[in-house]
Formats: sequence, structure tokens, C-alpha cells
Amino acid sequence: MDLVPALEEPLKKVLGPATAKVMAEHLGLHTVGDLLHHYPRRYEERGQLTHLADLPMDEHVTVVAQVADARLHTFASAKAPRGKGQRLEVTITDGSGRLQLVFFGNGVHKPHKELLPGTRAMFAGKVSVFNRRLQLAHPAYELLRGDGEEAVETWAGALIPLYPATAKLESWKIGKAVQTVLPHAREAVDPLPPSLREGRGLVGLPEALLKIHRPHTPADVEDARSRLKWDEAFVLQVALARRRHADAQLPAVARRSGPDGLLAAFDDRLPFTLTDGQKKVSKEIFDDLATEHPMHRLLQGEVGSGKTMVALRAMLAVVDSGGQAAMLAPTEVLAQQHHRSVVEMMGELAEGGMLGGAEHATKVVVLTGSMGAAARRQALLDLVTGEAGIVIGTHALIEDKVQFHDLGLVVVDEQHRFGVEQRDALRGKGKQPPHLLVMTATPIPRTVAMTVFGDLETSVLDQLPAGRSPIASHVVPAADKPHFLARAWERVREEVSNGHQAYVVCPRIGDEEIDPRKKSAEDEAEKRPPLAVLDVAAQLGAGPLQGLGVEVLHGRMAPDDKDAVMRRFAAGDTDVLVATTVIEVGVNVPNATAMVIMDADRFGVSQLHQLRGRVGRGSAPGLCLLVTEMPEASPARQRLGAVAATLDGFELSRIDLEQRREGDVLGQAQSGARSSLRVLAVIDDEEIITEARQEAAAVVAADPELTALPGLRTALDALLDEEREQYLEKG
Repeated sequence: MDLVPALEEPLKKVLGPATAKVMAEHLGLHTVGDLLHHYPRRYEERGQLTHLADLPMDEHVTVVAQVADARLHTFASAKAPRGKGQRLEVTITDGSGRLQLVFFGNGVHKPHKELLPGTRAMFAGKVSVFNRRLQLAHPAYELLRGDGEEAVETWAGALIPLYPATAKLESWKIGKAVQTVLPHAREAVDPLPPSLREGRGLVGLPEALLKIHRPHTPADVEDARSRLKWDEAFVLQVALARRRHADAQLPAVARRSGPDGLLAAFDDRLPFTLTDGQKKVSKEIFDDLATEHPMHRLLQGEVGSGKTMVALRAMLAVVDSGGQAAMLAPTEVLAQQHHRSVVEMMGELAEGGMLGGAEHATKVVVLTGSMGAAARRQALLDLVTGEAGIVIGTHALIEDKVQFHDLGLVVVDEQHRFGVEQRDALRGKGKQPPHLLVMTATPIPRTVAMTVFGDLETSVLDQLPAGRSPIASHVVPAADKPHFLARAWERVREEVSNGHQAYVVCPRIGDEEIDPRKKSAEDEAEKRPPLAVLDVAAQLGAGPLQGLGVEVLHGRMAPDDKDAVMRRFAAGDTDVLVATTVIEVGVNVPNATAMVIMDADRFGVSQLHQLRGRVGRGSAPGLCLLVTEMPEASPARQRLGAVAATLDGFELSRIDLEQRREGDVLGQAQSGARSSLRVLAVIDDEEIITEARQEAAAVVAADPELTALPGLRTALDALLDEEREQYLEKG
């Protein structure tokens, strides 16, 4: 790597081993460059110089004054019962008035030595009142030696940077360390091409680093931030553009379906017409499949917008062209469910090689980790011979033993649960790279899609198929209005007596040991762990839902048991299913019309939206009740109110992003790599991200290896160091 040595210098050489160790362990900072890119979170103004005669209450002030008097007192207190407590009182004057400063405890030693009568200094702190006299407690101070007029001006007017700190390293210590390495900033190599920088009037990188750490005015901070935002957006978009460029160079087999093949036979069987959205997105996908380099497409859509149907038609088109298609699902429950619904939708078209199978039929197999040996052997055989055109499975599809006859398309369901290694492993099973379709049921705002999934083209399904019913959502404040909760259970009974079914969702299973030491602050506030499936099911069966068929479903059950429970529920044999979030994705029981989510405040916005999408899938209207004990004014209640107020997943994903920091969103999408975004806000900086994407595409098209831009290559290497190598194909 041809990084500038000055910025590669290890911190322990510059700051000493002790400080460097704390920085590495607690802040992940190892080199001078890392520290220079650890930006202040905000800035304090020391306050303009104030005369002692007109000090405002409760404000931060900076005064220049002379020490008139200093006295050390000892006193007894709870902490120092034997009269060992120490208090230093210093009186200062500036000619216009007098002011008392106080220092306590161990904080008295340094000022006691330095603030001798006659000493002139600057003092900064917050004005408070004690015994009806104004005072500053533990002020920061700087001694003035010599004439000091200039020092007074610069010190008082300066913006004090406050850094993201840790208990082991206060902000001002980080500030001091930054001060030590700041001269190196002049040697930072600029990653932005000069034409881009000049065209947008951005300051150079060395100047931006100096201004963000040592601004003289708010305008300096603004200059630095707009420049550094561009760095983050542009370097990230260049990395994604290079990925797209490299993928476009790969060869792939063009897959086109014939006019009278499997796809045509399937379309003829459909009992409904596709929505305009499904037709449009299908065309985008078929156009991609017909090219000789691999498709990389993200299909995102509302819960229930019919993504599975679009994906199935793409898979059938590939089978028509002689290839095979694999669908990767995140859980066994979901893989089984997809397999059942695909076989159901295809009817005799899924019975290839069997009696009664249609002329164009293929075989649809399922492959999961918990299958019996014989069934598994048969499935593997069907894949390697090409007998099975479609396979639906979990991570088990990725294992070395699994071989395909001719893998043409990989469909990944619920992208955020799969890391890049898994996607690549499956793609490696084709003779040539297969086409890739990634589906996500959590709608993502456009900017996030451009930042997180920037290596994929995006298709959006935003209309619901005909026959989907509206879902009414309400917040049930169980603590303020217990009768609302009683009414919720009555509503469940009413749905069941009308021939429908219901879900009750809880955050926890109930057979885990809860470590009392690991309680979160929220738990502490509420004094109880989250509600659990096993407890709630027992209480409902013996209480408000007595006499109804209540069953439980959770992730720690044996796969066969899970499958049996889901089959009974799908068949209508069970009235109420009490479950964890295993039902969050893809579970399709059109007869289930009601859902009660217990401790709803424990779930994220997109998770609640996903869960809610499990009801209202038939012709009867859906009902979703969000039960919470959080008080009305709390952020958690506002979040639930937002979910109840709209069924628009894109709107909710924006709300979700604004409430969490996008570091979490990107972090979640990056399989744990820490977010490299420090000043760029994904939602607010939409314009920069869009422009950076265009600029990056142009730069990469002209010079894919970036030979003319060594500074940009350096910045890319820093972004793509080992720990963040996965950053670009987030899991």
C-alpha cells in the first residue's frame, strides 16, 4: 500500500504506548490517520469574554482576571468523615467586580499550586449561585504569561471540539492527542479528483482536517463537514462502482424462455392477472437474464406485494432455457413454506418425472440441514443430474457436497440475513457466474439502497395485488388502560368465532435462563423481563382464550415439530398461534386475520411492519394490536403510533432511520463491519449520495484501475481493509 507514511505512523510511536492502547481498544484507532478521521461530535463555544460585573446566570462564560486571594479549607463529609475533605476557594477580580471559584477533592492540588495571588489567567466555566454569591465550580483555566492579549483573544473565541469519548478517555484528552498529530494532516493525500473538487468548490483534504479539529468560526466547521461528507460518499460509491464494473465484465449464459415453455404454461394456469408493477419488474428481470453478463438486481417491495410470484416466474424462465434456479431462504420454516407455496402454485408443473406430471414439468426440491439422510441423498442426486429445475433451501445449499447440473439463477430471500461469503459460495456453484436476484421485504429508502446495495440495480414493487385486504392497526396501552387489553382478547375470540385465526407474538421464548446482571436499562426501568411465548400461551389457554386451540411456535423447537405446527395452523386446525418472530418473514396463512404483538415496544419499526404483514392476506380485513406498557410520552410509544398510523413500508423505513443512527442500519447491513460513515447522514445527504454515485460511475468507467488517482486508491484500501472487506456485499 502506498499510503503516506506520516498518516500510517502507529499511534504508540507518536502518543506513547499507554494512550495508544486505550485508543486501539476503546475507539478502534491505530494510526495517525485513524485519529485524524475521528471527528468532533460537536463544539462548545467558551463564551465571549465577559466582565465580572455583568455575569449571566447558568451560562458558560470566559473571563480574564487576577487572583486576589486563595484559601484551602478542610471539612468533614460523608465521603471524608474525619475532616479530610478539601475545598479550595479562589477569589478573582478584573477591576469591574469579584467572583469566587471553587475546587473540591483531588481537584484542589493543581490550582492550589498555580493560582497564587497576583496570577493573571483566563477562566471558563458555568456560572452558578452558592450562598447567594456567584461562583464558578471547577472552571477550566489557562495561565497568562507576558502580555497575553493575543492569547486572550484566540483562546476565548475558539470553538472547543467535543469528541466521541469513552469512560477511559475523556474528550479533552482525545483533543490533546489530536493536537499532537494535527501537523501530519498537511501530508494527507487527497482522494478527490482535482476536477471534482474544484468544480464543487470544496476545500482540500489537509485544510478540511485542520478546520474540523481546530475551527475558528462555525463557517470553518461547515466547510470541513461538506468536504468530508463528499469524501465518504464518493469513496464508498467508487468502491461500489468498481464492483459493478467488475461484475459486468464477467461472462454469463443468457437465459431466455421460449413462447411455449414452462413459464407460458404457468402463466396460463394463474387464477388472477399480475399487477402492473409485477409485469414491469418481471420485464426488467427478463431483460437482464437475456444478457451475457450476470444480472445483479435487488427486488424490494411492500410486505405482500407479490415478490415471490415475480421470483418464481424468473426461476421458470431459467428452467425453460435449460438451467436450474436456487432460492436461498434464511430459516427452515421459511424454506419449507416457500417450497409448499411454489409446489402449490405450479401444480402438476412441479411434478417432473412423476406420473400425472405435465409435459413441461420440472422437479421442485427442498434442501435443509435437518432433512433425513435418504431424502437428502435423493435431493442432491436430483440437483446434480438436472432432474430438479428448482431447489429451495437454507444455508445447507452452500455446502461443498451440493453440486448443480447447470446453475443459472440464485434468488436470495431476505438479503440482510446473508453475508457476502454465503452469496459468493452459492454463486461459485455455477459453471459460469449465475444471475443473482436479491429480495428484501423491508422497504429501504432510496438513499440507503444506493449506499448499502449500491452494487445492485433496484426494482421496486409498490402496489399490492388485488384481493389483499386493508389492515387496521391500534396501540393498546396495557398499563394506562388495562380494559383495552381485555378487549383485545375479546376481539381475538370474535375473529375465531367468525371462522378466522390469530397470531400472538412475544419477544422471548421463555425457557432461557435470564442473567440478572445482564438487564438492560429498559428492563431496569420496567423491573421485568420481556414477555415469553411459553408463559403467555399458558396464561391465555387458562384465561381469556380458554377453550380455543392455542399452540406455540419458536426457533428452538425441532424442525419437524415446527413444520407440523405450521401445517396444522395453515390447515385451520389451530385457532391461535403464540410465536416468536420466526413468523416474521414469508409465512402465508390467508385465514389468519388478527395479530396481537405483546411488548411491541421491544421490536423495531421494520420488524413490526413485517410481522403485521402476516395478517390481511386473504379477503377478510386484518387487525393488528400493538400492546405496550410504555408511558404515553415515551419515544417507544411515538414509534408504535407511527407504525399504527401508516401501512407504507417506505415511509416507516424513513422514520426508522431517523430514529436510529444510520450507523446501525449500515452496521446491520454490513454483517457487523463498523460503519465507515462519520459525517455523512444517509437520509439527510440524499443529494450528495446521488451526485457522488454519478461522479464515481464516470471515474470508474474512464479508469477502472484508478491508475491516475493514487490518493483515491489509498482511501479505498483504507475502506476495504480486512475487517471491512465484506462491507461491499453486506449480509
